[in-house]
Amino acid sequence: MTSRMYSRRDFLGTLGCASAAFALAGCKTQATPSKTTRHPPNIVFILADDLGYGDPRCYNTQSKVPTPELDRLAGEGIRFTDAHTPSAVCTPTRYGFLTGRYCWRSRLKSGVLWGYSEPLIEADRLTVASLLRRHRYNTGCIGKWHLGLGWVPKDPAKRSGEGNVDYDQPVTHGPQALGFDYSYIIPASLDMDPYCWLENGRVIEAPTEYTPDSKRRWDGGEGYWRGGPIAPSFDFYGVLPTITAKSVEFIERQEAATPFFLYVPLNAPHTPWMPTKEFRGKSEADWYGDFVAQTDACIGQIVQALDKLGFGDNTLVIVTSDNGSHWPVEQIQQFDHRANGPWRGQKADIHEGGHRVPFLCRWPGRIKPGTQSSQTICLTDLMATCAAVVGESLAPDAGQDSYNILPAMLDPGLSEPIRKAVVHHSPSGMFSIRQGPWKLILGLGTGGFTRPATVEPKPDGPKGQLYNLQDDPAEQKNLWMEQPEIVKRLTALLERYQQQGHSRPM
Repeated sequence: MTSRMYSRRDFLGTLGCASAAFALAGCKTQATPSKTTRHPPNIVFILADDLGYGDPRCYNTQSKVPTPELDRLAGEGIRFTDAHTPSAVCTPTRYGFLTGRYCWRSRLKSGVLWGYSEPLIEADRLTVASLLRRHRYNTGCIGKWHLGLGWVPKDPAKRSGEGNVDYDQPVTHGPQALGFDYSYIIPASLDMDPYCWLENGRVIEAPTEYTPDSKRRWDGGEGYWRGGPIAPSFDFYGVLPTITAKSVEFIERQEAATPFFLYVPLNAPHTPWMPTKEFRGKSEADWYGDFVAQTDACIGQIVQALDKLGFGDNTLVIVTSDNGSHWPVEQIQQFDHRANGPWRGQKADIHEGGHRVPFLCRWPGRIKPGTQSSQTICLTDLMATCAAVVGESLAPDAGQDSYNILPAMLDPGLSEPIRKAVVHHSPSGMFSIRQGPWKLILGLGTGGFTRPATVEPKPDGPKGQLYNLQDDPAEQKNLWMEQPEIVKRLTALLERYQQQGHSRPM
């Protein structure tokens, strides 16, 4: 198979087929006695790690991965087709949806944090968790943290890090400092040390052993991770099942009288690709596809627990991803699987494949089953949406880049744009802004993993990129030179957002 970009006809055909598929997915739920009460809905936010737009079959009927649970969720709720992460990589996106603020406003202007990095979110900054906790929600975070932790150093005169962490001491900053009543986490991505679990800020088993590096699967390795300290019983294959089991246990501990918020940042299908034996061979995309299939099953187990325990009817479930899939063109050619759907690029890229992601919502009795929305939304919008759910107005110093998308969830036909614009960002620091069909990129190249990441502009050529996504969804025709007024207008809007400290109306 040879790689090719989708034409507009191919692109629209793909969306049309996917629409028909998810509409037929059905919307039956278990007939369990409901624990519906008068309190606001429970909220379960499941964040897959590196799941691409084209991985779930409800978004791509040609996907080489079976995703029955995501397809079922689409049939029971609403599917957004123009949802974006605030960054094309992990840490900045997590900062963005927990705070409702673009991460480039923080100290992290490029790249991501590491396992020993200092906390990124200030303890006094409002988060989705702290917002909901003051409305009497029980709050939990189970999975991959990747926002920095307050490790206690053995030698206070030196910065904490490998060899200088007192694992007997609880971390001084983490989920508990940001509004979570309960947490069970790994520090960062599953390919970053230290490899250990923390429950409520305490290391369960110290990483007293050492694991060597592992290469990527496509290079003949065991899944890819960086060498470093590891707890003796830490099992890479066991991380996703553990996150799933702990999430179900959290739900089982809840009572009908009190609402709860559960944030589940999965470690999958990010590297290392570690599907368990049960899922090997489930897909036609080898290790990656099998890991996506397991991710789908784990999401299904969490949703099924809600329904079985009677919470389903009064729970808003949101499933999305932190960025696009790390799936280069060589993998597309080998497996004929477009993990990022028809979009250009992949994880880390400023083009659509880097930040346009699946976004599914289910809320029985409120969200119409089997529907879809073409509203342009961003994961930073979780803050304002949760505030709307509990009837709170955000203060000017909170959720500066967050819009309430509840109207779009409840009304799939809503035509009035909720957002004036959305800002995209790559790990190299490249900016982009989208307004309506127009997408402006301040720079040449991808800004990410796909080469070339950067291109020096020619003296008489464009200094950036401008695409009309309505006419050119594959981002192939750069209109920078042909539309100078649009370039000027969008550049000015982006600069205003950067300088004034917010993008939502104040």
